[in-house]
Amino acid sequence: MRAPRKYPDELRERAVREVRSTGRPVAHVARDLGIHKEALLSWVRQAEAEPASATTA
Repeated sequence: MRAPRKYPDELRERAVREVRSTGRPVAHVARDLGIHKEALLSWVRQAEAEPASATTA
């Protein structure tokens, strides 16, 4: 059984969108949103690996 997610999906999407759209460092965005920087870095990498159509739907 998987552990529950620590961060809501909406926060994950917002954080990744902010990193991509502003070009700010992951560590700065993570600090501003109260997210661990390694978690945000993982989300950004995961989003970059996804097909473009999955993020625009």
